[in-house]
Amino acid sequence: MAYCEQCGAELVKRELAHEGMVAYCAQCDAYRFPYSNTAVSMIVLDPTQTKILLIRQYGKADWILVAGYVKADEALEDALHREFHEEIGTCLDQVRYQTSAYYEASNTLMCNFAVVAQDVDLSKCCEWEIDEARWFSFAQAKKAIKPNSLAQRFLFRFLASWAQIRSQL
Repeated sequence: MAYCEQCGAELVKRELAHEGMVAYCAQCDAYRFPYSNTAVSMIVLDPTQTKILLIRQYGKADWILVAGYVKADEALEDALHREFHEEIGTCLDQVRYQTSAYYEASNTLMCNFAVVAQDVDLSKCCEWEIDEARWFSFAQAKKAIKPNSLAQRFLFRFLASWAQIRSQL
């Protein structure tokens, strides 16, 4: 954060007791702590837990994970259920937190979950958000996921630990 979100003045680093060096606005005489967006992404498994759902969005050719932003008044779990229902048109049965990672391009903390869909029906997908949704075998999903992406990192981490995760879902 280089500029004050209140007045637009350039921020400088200034010592704050018990916090260390923090961005400071001399014009507002206030410390400015960093903030970021929060989003959820999900490794969606079919009810038999043998397939993974990937989607394409906004005219792009890349296969990615279902994801969405967390609203200001939402818990992560509530955002998962809402986003999945909005985008795919069905509900989730099981949810398990996986990991998180910072996505610099949108200043977003991405929180990733492994989830199980109630059914495999993709006929209710949101047409203005989802161009295509498809179930893939684990091996197919590994090949199809957008290369060098955060979605790929999340998926590969999930696949590497699948045996342990499966016993906990």
